[in-house]
Amino acid sequence: MNNRLEEIRKQRGIKQEELATALEVSRQTIGSLENGRYNPSILLAFKIARFFGMSIEEIFIYEEDENA
Repeated sequence: MNNRLEEIRKQRGIKQEELATALEVSRQTIGSLENGRYNPSILLAFKIARFFGMSIEEIFIYEEDENA
């Protein structure tokens, strides 16, 4: 799953640390999300979307595997 988290965060001038504090996660979690090493739980995805006033689908892009 891809995401636009880093792009959206930078557009709004928010540091990783600030976002992490607001979401009650570590800065490392934000970095891992942005680098695609970690997919958020549904609860965290909702918290991120709510923080930015966006839908989950606007931030996280799910692409089905054609081989599945």
